[in-house]
Amino acid sequence: MNFPKRLIDGYRAFCDGRLQTEQDRYRELAENGQSPEIMVIGCCDSRVSPEVVFDASPGELFVVRNIGNLVPPYTPDGAQRAVSAALEFAVQVLRVKHIVVLGHGQCGGIRAYAEQGKPLSPGDFIGKWMDMIKPAAEVVGAREKYASQLDYLTALEHQSMVTTLDNLMTFPCVRILVERKKLQLHAAYFAVGTGMLSVRDPDTGAFASIAGARHLPAFSEPRF
Repeated sequence: MNFPKRLIDGYRAFCDGRLQTEQDRYRELAENGQSPEIMVIGCCDSRVSPEVVFDASPGELFVVRNIGNLVPPYTPDGAQRAVSAALEFAVQVLRVKHIVVLGHGQCGGIRAYAEQGKPLSPGDFIGKWMDMIKPAAEVVGAREKYASQLDYLTALEHQSMVTTLDNLMTFPCVRILVERKKLQLHAAYFAVGTGMLSVRDPDTGAFASIAGARHLPAFSEPRF
């Protein structure tokens, strides 16, 4: 069998461990369907799994992941858009109460946009996708304003999430529910090197750790 051994071993460990303790939960989900209250829009980055970061059980999070944790603006032009479809399902069918945009440090998509390198393929899928953060880059301003490349990229990662929140509000189904206070939008930032999670204050726009003094990072964020 050519199926990855790591996945086979992982599944066997799952069967021997977590499945045993959560079997009833899986049966309930199979019989009654899912009803998560939270949608997470995260990045494909293998280091930032929402289920791991938030220690979520099966059925608790409705997750969509893509390069850069982005959402395109509302454009009902008939084009195939996986993120928009997932958003529509989460809001209209599952009736989630929260949408969390989960960004992170050392994001390869953000860095690719900042460095404006050559396309990886003739399709330039990453380049075209990351063009969505252009409004964020305009707000952040020139690289020279920042003390280091890391500071610039972090600012761009933060502002990109704000742009995504703005894009979410272009969807009528989202805007109406937000205005009726039946849906809340959030932005959270995961620092890969330390595990620190910061949440954006919608009033001030600042990101602050939610762990407080209990969080003792084992090592500092890597710099590049």
